[in-house]
Amino acid sequence: MEVLGDRYRVERELGHGGMGRVFVAHDLKLDRDVALKVLSSGEHDAHDVLRFEQEARAAGALEHPNVVAVHDVGTHGGAPFIISELLQGRTLREALGHGDLPLPMALDHARQLAHGLAAAHAKGVVHRDLKPENLFITEQGVLKILDFGIAKLAPRAESVERATDTGAIVGTVGYMSPEQVRGHAVDPRADLFAFGAILYEMLAGRRAFDRISRLETASAILNDEPPPLPQGVPRALRKIVRRCLAKNPEDRYASAVELETALRMPGRQPRRRLLDVALLALAIGITLALSTSPELRDWVARVRGRPGPAVKQLAVLPFRTVGGGADGEAFAAGMVEMLNNKLRQLEQFQDALR
Repeated sequence: MEVLGDRYRVERELGHGGMGRVFVAHDLKLDRDVALKVLSSGEHDAHDVLRFEQEARAAGALEHPNVVAVHDVGTHGGAPFIISELLQGRTLREALGHGDLPLPMALDHARQLAHGLAAAHAKGVVHRDLKPENLFITEQGVLKILDFGIAKLAPRAESVERATDTGAIVGTVGYMSPEQVRGHAVDPRADLFAFGAILYEMLAGRRAFDRISRLETASAILNDEPPPLPQGVPRALRKIVRRCLAKNPEDRYASAVELETALRMPGRQPRRRLLDVALLALAIGITLALSTSPELRDWVARVRGRPGPAVKQLAVLPFRTVGGGADGEAFAAGMVEMLNNKLRQLEQFQDALR
C-alpha cells in the first residue's frame, strides 16, 4: 500500500468528484484512520490547484464541531492532498432519499447547520456551495459542513489571485442565491438562501426550485416562489424558510447568528404552551382544594405563620322516641335527615361569603 509523506498509508477509495478522489488512510504517527483527499491525476491549471488549496485553508481555519476538521495538508508526487477527520454516517442527500425528514430531526439539523455557518462567517468564510451533498450526518447525529472548494475567504495581503472572482457563476443550481445566479458579489447572506432551500427540502421532501433544466431552475430562483410547505410545518418555521429564500439579500436574516436565534423559538413554543396549561390546571386544583377543604386551609395558615380558625363541629344524633311506636321512630329519623340537610345548606352559604 502507498504511503504519503512517510505517515499516511492509503487503505481504500471512498469516492471521487470532479476535482479530487477521497480515500481512507491510516495515520501511522497517531495510529488513527483519516480521510485523504487528493487532487485527481491529469492536467490541472493553477486555478484548480488554488481552489484545492483554498478548500484546505478555509476548512482548516475553522475549529468547530459542525465543520469537518482538517488535520494536515501536503503534496505527494506533485499532487496536493488534504487530511481530514474520517466521518461515519451518511450525507444529508442520502438521508433525504426517502422524502422529508421528521420535524424534530429537520429542526435539529437546521440548528446545527446555522451554528456551523455562524462560526464560518465569523471567520470571514462564505461557503457558497451549500447543498445536501455537502452536509454529512454522523452516526451520533452531528451535522458536518463539507467541501469548502469554492468558499469565499477573507482576503489575504499576499493573495495575488482568487479562485472565484466576482462575475463568475459559482455554486450548485437549485441552491444558489439570486445574486449568485446573476454573477454578482456575495456575502454570508448567500449561504442563508441556500440554508432556506435545504430546510425547505428537509420539511417538504422536494426541492424548493425543481425544474427540468438548469436554466429553468435558475429562472425560478430569480422569479418564482417555492410551493407551500406541508400543513404540518409550524408557522414559525414557514416564516423562517420564507425569509431565508427572499430574493433580495436585504430581506433575509442579517446573519447566521440571528437565524440561530429564530430557530430556537419553534421548538420552545409548544413546550411553553404545555407548561402554561399545566400551571393553569395546577392553580385551579389548588384553588378548589383550598375552597373545599378546611383542613388544607388551616395547614396553609399555619405555614404562613398565623393560626387557622378554630374548627367547630356540630353533630346531629339520632332521636330516641318514647312510647311513639313505629310512627314515632319514622318521624324521628326524618327530623335527623332534615336537620342535616339544613346544616349543609348553611355551611355552603358561609363558604360563599368567605
